[in-house]
Amino acid sequence: MSSTNLPIAKAITAGLRDALRADDKVLLMGEDIGVLGGVFRVTDGLHAEFGSQRVVDTPLAEAGIVGTSVGLAVRGYRPVVEIQFDGFVYPAFNQITTQVAKMHNRTNGTVHMPIVIRIPHGGGIGAIEHHSESPEALFAHTAGLRILAPSNAQDAYWMTRQAIECEDPVIMLEPKKRYWVKGDVDPDQRPELSPWQAEVVRPGTDATLLAWGPSMPLALESAEAAAEDGIELEVIDARSLAPVDYPTIAASVRRTGRLLITHEAPVLGGLGAEIAARLTEECFYHLEAPVIRVGGYHLPYPPARMEHAYLPDLDRVLDGVDRLLEH
Repeated sequence: MSSTNLPIAKAITAGLRDALRADDKVLLMGEDIGVLGGVFRVTDGLHAEFGSQRVVDTPLAEAGIVGTSVGLAVRGYRPVVEIQFDGFVYPAFNQITTQVAKMHNRTNGTVHMPIVIRIPHGGGIGAIEHHSESPEALFAHTAGLRILAPSNAQDAYWMTRQAIECEDPVIMLEPKKRYWVKGDVDPDQRPELSPWQAEVVRPGTDATLLAWGPSMPLALESAEAAAEDGIELEVIDARSLAPVDYPTIAASVRRTGRLLITHEAPVLGGLGAEIAARLTEECFYHLEAPVIRVGGYHLPYPPARMEHAYLPDLDRVLDGVDRLLEH
């Protein structure tokens, strides 16, 4: 496949297909991912090409799916697990945090867990309860897990490939409301940037705006709106949430003197809080204002008609920028 324009969902499909072709030990597991192609059609066509032994339709049992992937990894396979919606991951939380994350350490490095757990991530699709959650902080808190959050088609393709190649377990948070947003994908040119590195996607001088995954369009929209008022925001896509690329973010904060973090997860206990604390420690003498966080509220995710009031929006981010610049 040469460089082409693909939706994020199909970029992930291409990444999965190329990984299946490259390594016979790669297999996919999940609910309805076979003949149906998944509820978001991310695995569409893979069952017909690779068969039911490598694209496996599973029972509706997330704990069993992830538990089976642990056994497969011990036997040398590289399972890629799809969790149908973010809010469905909790039945598998025990397996992920007590087995997947700890097996390598528990066996003193003898056993690797090259497992990828794909999770459609975030809100904005008008869904019902448990279909629009942002649980990244729960997994980032768990030592032994890596977390990637692509925001565009190129990253979606290559992060899929790189996650499957990784010897550590990787949580892939896929921005479901952006699944059908297109972007250029070059599968023949491996990126110079590591998947564990953040990327400065828009340079600026007045403040740093950090986001990831489904929040990146809002961050860029906010930077464009701020620029109309003469405020230049430096926008950073975190890309990796475990590990977080603190050197790249800290270098930006030292240049701008201000930091705003936005994400869809609740602000209380969110990953933005840890990043804010760490950057305050590292950049204390460079900061001209307290770090500002703009995120979801400390409430259960609301019904579809109310999600616009829950999710961060342009006004809330720009209000955060104004508070930054007051100091």
